[in-house]
Amino acid sequence: MLYEHHTQPLIPRTAWLLRLVKSFQLAVAVLAACLLVGVLGYHFLGNIAWVDAFLESAMILSGMGPVAAMQNDPVKIFAAFYALLSGFVLLSSFGLVMAPVLHRFLHHFHRLNGRHS
Repeated sequence: MLYEHHTQPLIPRTAWLLRLVKSFQLAVAVLAACLLVGVLGYHFLGNIAWVDAFLESAMILSGMGPVAAMQNDPVKIFAAFYALLSGFVLLSSFGLVMAPVLHRFLHHFHRLNGRHS
């Protein structure tokens, strides 16, 4: 996503809100894709029912931790890597949502301080 240069004027509030919505949609899509990976992995590697696989994936992705004990080595290895991926995805998604907010704040700050060059 491209942002305006600090020498350019602030974009209108409606355009900024649209940018914020797009960032939020991108973050939701990334989270949904990661959730799907988790559900499929837990279901097929751990022989866990679909609803339980969804619960396990959602709890790991949200940072709450596992719900059930894993029963075999392949699903334990998957769970370890999924937990690492989930931490990265959660932080990255937060960054995607906050980027337009932080950019607008810094852009406005530059404009107020007369740093136009």
